[in-house]
Amino acid sequence: MLGSLAGIVFDGFAYGMLLFLLSVGLSVTLGMMNFINLAHCSFGMLGGYVAVTLIDGLGWGFLQTLPAAFTAALVLGAVLERLLFRRSFRATDLEQCLITIGVVFMSVAAAAWIWGTVQRPMQLPVWLTGALEVKGVNFAAYRIFLVAVALAVALVLVACLEWTRFGAQVRAAVDNPRAARGLGIDVDRTFSITFALGAGLAGLGGALAVPIVGLEPSFALAYLVYVLIVVSVGGLASIGGSFAAAALLGISDVAGKYYVPQLGSFLIYLVMVGLLVWRPGGLFGKR
Repeated sequence: MLGSLAGIVFDGFAYGMLLFLLSVGLSVTLGMMNFINLAHCSFGMLGGYVAVTLIDGLGWGFLQTLPAAFTAALVLGAVLERLLFRRSFRATDLEQCLITIGVVFMSVAAAAWIWGTVQRPMQLPVWLTGALEVKGVNFAAYRIFLVAVALAVALVLVACLEWTRFGAQVRAAVDNPRAARGLGIDVDRTFSITFALGAGLAGLGGALAVPIVGLEPSFALAYLVYVLIVVSVGGLASIGGSFAAAALLGISDVAGKYYVPQLGSFLIYLVMVGLLVWRPGGLFGKR
């Protein structure tokens, strides 16, 4: 029984890390730039399709596709930010929601036209298809890899935002753009880089998600809800909050499906409501 519980907790934590990788870019964009980007998972979908195309079409290795997925989403994010989203940074919340959800619908249609509507699996290398057995409990190799990547991303993000000059510039540009410009900080450029990095992280998360959840054009809409749940429960502008919320929600979701199958996927919403009633600003919300 303890072995089964350990396996469920680990699988749930790994699923939570997948949600973290998909949502952490939105936590930065929404929490620090005050921009409601409902098109965030469209960048994740692009990263997934780039990875699958490179593996199936060009024979690339799985690890080689991850930087490519990150870069493709980063470049598209930078282009859309410059041409479309920048003029919406000071728009109302409703206007931001409308323009970004419009991008989501366009991305779904574009993905269906380019890659088709069928499910696209991903072929993993042999070393990621096995499992590690510890005291009778099997831990899937790919889920271990996923946890390791999520931990590395979280540490790098915290270090960059808290201990680097660029992180200080981002915080200054968010808190008081006028004063930041007076100090010589290029606020528009800082926001562009931040948005592009958020999109790139979504692309990386999308590529890593394919072996577990598959890939189809509805990806951009299907996982938008989960991403918004993680960001809202974790708290805006909090990397640690998103990490904790993703882990908690992932474990709750997997454990609920195993122990209370009657609730199915609904348990994650119950957990969200309970946590937000307890802490309306999120677990580690800064504001």
